[in-house]
Amino acid sequence: QVQLAESGGGLVQPGGSLRLSCAASGFTFSNYYMSWVRQAAGKGPEWVSSISPSGTTTRYADSVKGRFTISRDNAKNTLHLQMNSLKPEDTALYYCARGAHLGYDSRGQGTQVTVSS
Repeated sequence: QVQLAESGGGLVQPGGSLRLSCAASGFTFSNYYMSWVRQAAGKGPEWVSSISPSGTTTRYADSVKGRFTISRDNAKNTLHLQMNSLKPEDTALYYCARGAHLGYDSRGQGTQVTVSS
């Protein structure tokens, strides 16, 4: 059974940083593309970033490029998202998802990120 558990969200001031983590279990983590997807209140899901199974290839939405960094540790079955220079428009529920872009087949419960002064 696929399980994805996000952590690391919280309240941060504009310009601040957060590091999200996702603990994966129930499947061979190193075989899959993984992604971060976010959903703001009242809006549909927005793809944020994806990483290849080996970690050598990463992709970012234009809205976060240069500010966010996706990474993975296949030895620990863990996915990360380092978020810097956060803006109020980054406020959303962030999900860890198995798959690339919005073509994922499983996702976690999410962790809330709120950027506000």
